[in-house]
Amino acid sequence: MFGKILIANRGEIALRVQRACRELGIRTVAVHSEPDRDLMHVKLADESVCIGPAPSDRSYLNIPAVIAAAEVTDAEAIHPGYGFLSENADFAERVEKSGFAFIGPRPETIRLMGDKIAAKQAMLKAGVPCVPGSDGPLPDAPEAIKALAREIGYPVILKAAGGGGGRGMRVVHTEAHLMNAVNLTRAEAARAFGNPVLYMEKFLETPRHIEFQVLCDAHGHCIHLGERDCSTQRRHQKVIEEAPAPGIRPEQRERIGAAVVQACELMGYRGAGTIEFLYEPVSETFYFIEMNTRVQVEHPVTEAITGIDIVKAQIRVAAGLPLGLRQADVVLRGHALECRINAEDPERFVPSPGQVTAWHAPGGPGIRVDSHLYAGYRVPPFYDSMIAKVIAHGGSREEALQRMRSALRETSIEGIQSNIALHRRILDDGQFAAGSVHIHYLEALLDL
Repeated sequence: MFGKILIANRGEIALRVQRACRELGIRTVAVHSEPDRDLMHVKLADESVCIGPAPSDRSYLNIPAVIAAAEVTDAEAIHPGYGFLSENADFAERVEKSGFAFIGPRPETIRLMGDKIAAKQAMLKAGVPCVPGSDGPLPDAPEAIKALAREIGYPVILKAAGGGGGRGMRVVHTEAHLMNAVNLTRAEAARAFGNPVLYMEKFLETPRHIEFQVLCDAHGHCIHLGERDCSTQRRHQKVIEEAPAPGIRPEQRERIGAAVVQACELMGYRGAGTIEFLYEPVSETFYFIEMNTRVQVEHPVTEAITGIDIVKAQIRVAAGLPLGLRQADVVLRGHALECRINAEDPERFVPSPGQVTAWHAPGGPGIRVDSHLYAGYRVPPFYDSMIAKVIAHGGSREEALQRMRSALRETSIEGIQSNIALHRRILDDGQFAAGSVHIHYLEALLDL
């Protein structure tokens, strides 16, 4: 096992990784930007290193600075958390070439899954169902593009091969708008990702967003930890997640779970990962959309229903240890929900940085709070606005819902605005309570 790990992230995920390290008896190094010197995990770390000013490209995305911090502190491994450099294959490669362990997949796997076309082809090879589409780069000839769209059937969606996180996508409903949309999306993809290559898929009108959590060791052994439903989202950004997904039968879980495990084994996957699907309830069909090669924001709901610490598993696997779990060891117990608490106006969604004058976290049976907040902490304007995650676990979905409603009533943040009121509204909505939401549900509720 490692003796010292550098945590290349900030906020709640940095604190979450630090807690896992502490339980494993591992010393931690916190890297931080200048305005983040007062973050909770920085205060609690065994060592800390300032790696630059506020802009991410001069601190958290500065690969030489992160590696230099590992060198001067004699760290043995680097955990990237999520976001920032977590899915940067070049960073993972530089980490390993510099003599450190990267707590995540191999660089070549990150690179494969980062190319959405290559990822789709890998999944098709493994027998994972995919959305009907081009199955490769979009051709250059306009007539060939139009013919492909007619074959797939409108509406179609254009996606950037190097995109992700809801970016680099455009829906097209008619042939008259197709080529203009292709040209715009290619230009946007080139600017945002340095890669203008696009592919095309059938646009599913009201699917659900369901994802499977996987864990794999370096010895070729993989398991899945069941699925999560992440359909409650705004502008492709998740707001509430839950596990297991409402209405998914055990035989469906077993069938798709076996397919994702086989895909991971074929590609030699290592570490934690999430394979995301769009799910059509009427036909009960799963369609692969992408794989995230890192720990997810919503990993706590899976931990709640399985009792498996995903972050500790990541660390053990990166140290070369076997997973120590068989698929038969994974038993789903009860139901869990997670609400992402953001520092933002709950109606206009404008960020609300500033000083937290008071903070009261909820408690009680089945309640977990992952947050770096404390009274007096100043939320900076430079980074993602998420400041806490409230997780509720119960013996049933209804019990988890009731516990979450109670927890949100107890949660108090003063000095800044938060989206707690939005979460209360969603939880009290009949469609959400029935477990029948799709990916456009929240925007329809908010009339966006």
